[in-house]
Amino acid sequence: MVSLAPPLDARPAAAARSGDGLVAPALAGLMAFAFVLAAPQVLNDGDSWWHLAAGGWMLDHRRILHADVFSYTFAGQPWHTHEWLAEVLMALAFRAAGWSGVILLYAAAAAAAMAILARRLGRALPPLSLGLALLLAFGCMSPSLLARPHLLALPLLAAWTSGLLGARDQGRAPPLALAALMIPWANLHGGYFLGLALIAPFALEALVEAPLEARRATLRGWALFGLASVAAGLVTPFGLAGLAFPFQLLGMTSLAGVGEWRPTDFSRVGPLEIALVASLYVMVQRGVRLLPLRLALLLLLLHMALQHNRHQILLATIGVMLLAEPLGKALAVDRKVAPDGPAGRGWAAACVLAAVLLAGARLALPIVRVDGPSAPIAALGHVPAALRVQPVFNDYGFGGYLIAQGVRPFIDGRTDMYGDAFTNAYFRAEQPDLARLDALLARWKVSWTLLAAGDPVVGVMDRRPGWRRLYADRYAVVHVRDGAF
Repeated sequence: MVSLAPPLDARPAAAARSGDGLVAPALAGLMAFAFVLAAPQVLNDGDSWWHLAAGGWMLDHRRILHADVFSYTFAGQPWHTHEWLAEVLMALAFRAAGWSGVILLYAAAAAAAMAILARRLGRALPPLSLGLALLLAFGCMSPSLLARPHLLALPLLAAWTSGLLGARDQGRAPPLALAALMIPWANLHGGYFLGLALIAPFALEALVEAPLEARRATLRGWALFGLASVAAGLVTPFGLAGLAFPFQLLGMTSLAGVGEWRPTDFSRVGPLEIALVASLYVMVQRGVRLLPLRLALLLLLLHMALQHNRHQILLATIGVMLLAEPLGKALAVDRKVAPDGPAGRGWAAACVLAAVLLAGARLALPIVRVDGPSAPIAALGHVPAALRVQPVFNDYGFGGYLIAQGVRPFIDGRTDMYGDAFTNAYFRAEQPDLARLDALLARWKVSWTLLAAGDPVVGVMDRRPGWRRLYADRYAVVHVRDGAF
């Protein structure tokens, strides 16, 4: 059974157990690389478009964006571009090789994250258990494998967590060099704050387990690392405001209207449900025992994953690392992984070569964007140029594509910039609330609409006097006000 008690044999394994195997990380990295290159879903997110546009603007102007230059509803208003480095990297990849370059960038990030995960898990699990654990973890990650900044930060999350666990394995504070990871992480994605928060439970665990005479040194080592990490996290264009941003975002009520912030849906069997059932079975059947603070952390991650879809990737990355060592003990596995011989290095080299060949094939067959759930290409193509410059009321998911095409949207995925009042008013109008819809169309002098084909507002606009349907396809519908052009 699962136990809260910290048995003597549940303490982290000594450093002697670790090895430097390359085969599992290379195979896991290759699997992730190939999947991201081939999965259409990676580019099916509307936010990818505005992230790309923001990066392009910053490259062109050689400065960080601090105000909105894209929408007409919030033009000139402050905008905290906390993911500026990821956006610049996206723009550089796009300018180098179009969308193929972007997807190669994200495939490399996913591969690096899985390789780090496999290396950490391989220290505790036998090959079959390792393969199953990686497969379940990657399945839980798959809904979040999107061309957005969080995926570029995923290798840093994996390396950070592995570094904290490694420090505990060796009974010391993490090296100050690990704190330097916070500098790129804080400029890539706001999730770096979670990395800072992870220091506390491991530091407390170290303090509790340290002998009485060593507690002062233990506290000093972890405190120094924590201060260095916070200082590194402040090395952004926003300083202290960057640390406050995650709290401001999590306090927004309008996030409930955004798909990734909704609770996990178990109406159909998905990767998370399969992973949870499999993990629960093994933990109960094998009597897996976790140290109390690690169990508490695992339960917190589970709560976050159930509360918000977007946090499943955190459970898949951190949670599987927390479980690896106690699972290996429960399976009675004593793994002392020897350094790779020529055969192991040969396998790793073959995986690298395969990745290079896949990348070459991707570049040789450039990605051409077509109509999709976040890209109403044909619909916008039927909108006359004279109408595009007039105010539009658009689907939330189409805002990024409009920005990328030089059209100022009503709203897009930058919920933090638009704020609760504006975003909630938009979502209520979309229910549809006819009074609120009328108020928004009148206030912003909207001349045309670009809505998803299944949006309930489409039927309202079809029946509205003074409006007519201009174009429709399986993804989008365009309405125009009489006399607008």
